Amino acid sequence: MALVLTDIEDGVATVTLNHPEVRNAVSLEMNRELDAAFDRLEADESVGAVVLTGTPPAFSAGANLDELLAAGDPERLGAIYAGFLRVAHTPLPTVAAVNGAAVGAGMNFALACDVILAGNQAMFESRFLQIAIHPGGGHTWRLRNICDRQTAMAMVVFGERLDGPRAAEIGLAWKCVGDGALLDEARRIARRPTRAPRELTQAMKQTVIDMASVTDSEAAVAREVEPQTWSMAQPAFKERVLALKEAISSSSSR
Repeated sequence: MALVLTDIEDGVATVTLNHPEVRNAVSLEMNRELDAAFDRLEADESVGAVVLTGTPPAFSAGANLDELLAAGDPERLGAIYAGFLRVAHTPLPTVAAVNGAAVGAGMNFALACDVILAGNQAMFESRFLQIAIHPGGGHTWRLRNICDRQTAMAMVVFGERLDGPRAAEIGLAWKCVGDGALLDEARRIARRPTRAPRELTQAMKQTVIDMASVTDSEAAVAREVEPQTWSMAQPAFKERVLALKEAISSSSSR
């Protein structure tokens, strides 16, 4: 059985973690399949964005516990992290469609995506505290960058869990939608960047990431000026500006 399913439609790749018998727990084999899947998607010029989800009833219930127990050194831990880090480091825009429990390493898969959508049945839980293991794979950093300090403390140090509506309320998720509409909404959002040049959306994504280390206005302007100048020299910019001008002119003459 394939542990990672991939479907491409209208420029959007839907990647599904597919081991429902163990609630899509993260395994080394799943990570290998995920790495191969993203290699293919990044090489496919028709793909402009990715939606990541899990086969019901869960998004991902965390790491395979036997593999976690055997991972007593940084190298073996790194192999467990490899799957969600592959998602985190892809240049493709990514949307997590969290359709159930996202726990521990499984929550890291959601945090690795650029935008998180939560279904009503979504549940976010660090759970590192509950099994007496320190968070890993950049969990605290990603959570702290997405949310505020108090949320990170509540979830990591105090073991609080969040359902879909609460996750959206505090900003962990972009929005919470009905479970039946979750994938359609994730694909709708993911479809937008596919309408623009692929190189442009990837440059935009990298700029947003890089801004985390920028501390003043002048540096922010300097970081943006080169890619903005590059984009203005591309055919798509000139074509779309001319089309917009024609649309405005046509509307004004009515």
